[in-house]
Amino acid sequence: MGISIGKAILGLLLVWLVIIIVISGPLFYNTEPDEQVFTRLTRAVEELDVLKQQNIELRNLLNSLKIPALAKIKPSEEQYKELQDKLAKANELLKRRPADIQGVTFQKNQGEPSKEYELTRRKVEDGTIEMWYFIRSRLKKLNKTLSSNKEMIKTLTNLLDDIADHKRSIMVDLEKLKELDGMAVWRQEESKKLSDLVQQRLKYLQNPKDCSKARKLICSLNKGCGYGCQIHHVVYCFIVAYGTQRTLILHSKNWRYSSQGWETVYQPVSDTCTDDSGITRSSWSGSDDAQVIDLPIVDSVRPRPPYLPLNIPKDLSERLIRIHGNPVVWWIGQFLKYLLRPQESLAKFLKHAEEKVDLKHPLVGVHVRRTDKVGTEAAFHEIEEYMEFVEEYYKQLELIQPVYEKRVYLATDDPKLLAESHQKFPKYIFLGDPAISKSAAIGTRYSSEALKGVIMDIHILSKCDYLVCTFSSQVCRLAYEIMQTEHPDASSNFHSLDDIFYFGGQGDHNQVAIIDHYPRIPTEIELKKGDVVGIAGNHWDGYSKGINRRTKRSGLYPSYKTAEQVQVHEFPTYEEVRNIPIT
Repeated sequence: MGISIGKAILGLLLVWLVIIIVISGPLFYNTEPDEQVFTRLTRAVEELDVLKQQNIELRNLLNSLKIPALAKIKPSEEQYKELQDKLAKANELLKRRPADIQGVTFQKNQGEPSKEYELTRRKVEDGTIEMWYFIRSRLKKLNKTLSSNKEMIKTLTNLLDDIADHKRSIMVDLEKLKELDGMAVWRQEESKKLSDLVQQRLKYLQNPKDCSKARKLICSLNKGCGYGCQIHHVVYCFIVAYGTQRTLILHSKNWRYSSQGWETVYQPVSDTCTDDSGITRSSWSGSDDAQVIDLPIVDSVRPRPPYLPLNIPKDLSERLIRIHGNPVVWWIGQFLKYLLRPQESLAKFLKHAEEKVDLKHPLVGVHVRRTDKVGTEAAFHEIEEYMEFVEEYYKQLELIQPVYEKRVYLATDDPKLLAESHQKFPKYIFLGDPAISKSAAIGTRYSSEALKGVIMDIHILSKCDYLVCTFSSQVCRLAYEIMQTEHPDASSNFHSLDDIFYFGGQGDHNQVAIIDHYPRIPTEIELKKGDVVGIAGNHWDGYSKGINRRTKRSGLYPSYKTAEQVQVHEFPTYEEVRNIPIT
């Protein structure tokens, strides 16, 4: 036990050391802020010199007014006005100058963060969380082995609580650093600029000047799966359309959720081009010759298009890597932003749903998928497992602001779970609709009511501040992807009880070793700095599982010793959009 506690303390010390490095990040990684600091300091000195000189002039002026002889002199109207102007100007200068100098010197950084700074900042956040997962897992295992020693269990439980407090404090400090580094406005603006650019490209692609001559990609909304899976199928088609510069034509009649098709709930994917005719037509073969191409589902597409996630466009990659912790999720979210524009009736329904829920913040979204998933694609998880991370979120938030209500939006296909949650966690306010849970049952899942229910659940979940769910569920991944369109970077606003994020049909998910690792037990694998590792999953205990592409060995490795390898590919750059004003 002494060794485990020693490791925990050592881990915390290492985290603090890294935080110190991050605080100095701009000094190590970005020369531009140094120049800006020098410029601001120079301006501050100049301002102080001006203030000093004006103070001297004002003092001399006031002293002159005290001379008795001057009291008998009546100044002309022009002299009086000039004197009043000088006094008013000096008074205003004295009142506002310190604030000006403070603002110029400390408050706002007019530059942009370097990519290295942003990556390092996020790496410290991820490393802190991974260290917490590791210590939490080890202490819980130790608790189980000491089940007969109540005193020791109490000691370990208190230790775990203390370390959790330290973790929360570190995470709050890291969040404050992000707010104080002067880049908040830049992050907001850069995210909006990138989103506007992509939306304009999609609008341009989907509305060709002459539909009869346009190159088209046909996508049929006929995949035999649930709502989340089908929406991701359309996203896959749209991404391939973007990569091949083809207008997406969506065949959605007799959609299992709505026989009248996509347009009954969402706006058309094109305003000007819905005709699928063309001079030549063929199925997908990787060839670019035919005017019209029919695209199969991602499971059977051969050859595989090079544009599939986890690839992102090379021309946007540097900006995306700098602004977002998981660029491919942001990228997928942009296609959803365009696709899921609601019809007026759906928009009214969602607005009413927000009012009914009393959508306000803070709010944690919990998605519990059971029924057909359990035992096939996912394991069963008790509500207590979800609520542990809900509680962790609120405890951390309480270090920043008062929390008067702990609100949870519970989306589930288990109609009994809402009442169970109220009973087990009376200090929480659970929001949700049992009717939606009932409609999500296997027998009624494809009814119009079920469609509105799942759309509402995903909409509210995407509006939450934090998500706790299982990423084995497409519904939760969908909510997480849409969430990215609401914030500059919400990549870390979740906890998954099982899988890491993935996109169905995606390419290899690789990481890069940044620290050497030597196996200590047979289930671990060796890592050399620079090794490419294909990750299979995160065990949320400080370790991930994957295959070292160099050694071809599979096994466990410490999660903090690797970093994500962002997959980049040459996509069309849509130069024509540069001259189209953003509307």
